[in-house]
Amino acid sequence: MLRIFRHIECEGPGFLAELLQRRKIDFELIEIDKGQSVPGGLNGVSGLIFLGGPMSVNDPLPWLNDELALIKEAHAAGIPMLGFCLGSQLISKALGGEVFRGEAGQEIGWHEVQKLNAPAAEKWLGNDIEAVSVFHWHGETFSLPQDAELILSSRAYPHQAYVMGKTLALQCHIEVSAEMVKEWASLYTADLLQGGRWNQAASVICADLENKIVRLRRFAEPLLETWLNGLEGEIIE
Repeated sequence: MLRIFRHIECEGPGFLAELLQRRKIDFELIEIDKGQSVPGGLNGVSGLIFLGGPMSVNDPLPWLNDELALIKEAHAAGIPMLGFCLGSQLISKALGGEVFRGEAGQEIGWHEVQKLNAPAAEKWLGNDIEAVSVFHWHGETFSLPQDAELILSSRAYPHQAYVMGKTLALQCHIEVSAEMVKEWASLYTADLLQGGRWNQAASVICADLENKIVRLRRFAEPLLETWLNGLEGEIIE
């Protein structure tokens, strides 16, 4: 059983849920945004997934400490974890990294990430991809925990994705659907009004959106499938 933690209703599992249903993988959605508590214990849990949210991992929210403790426990037990944006920052903080406001300001919209020239990047991303446009919505970033291997970087924020064994942490959002992107552009208008070099307008974000999503999924699917294979005890090579 996979356990997925949602922190705000509009930032759900998106495309990832489609993959799980396609592979008939059972999952439990923990709705933190509706007041659901962080479950204790990991019996019967094959993996943990932490979704995004507008809050900071440094905010004084009680459930944050519960999730951080759970991540430490899962890491010690060798349970695979997957994090998107806030989720990646939670994993980073729990495992010894720091999360802080980035000097580049907000990175919002469709920006390119580059694959690192490193063995871990080849294992997880293959040989066919060097750079791809993915979706971003963040103003904070993280330092790498000890033993983390960086696999993706962007011009604004070098730390875009890393792996630790079978754990994958992504600062960018590769799980979004077209509907999610439109909803965020409508709901998070205060972020867009702040402007900045890496902050795109809603009109730019939503332009040619269906084709952007097609290209994103072409990149996201094999990467997420690689993580899912790790749940079943397969060696990532």
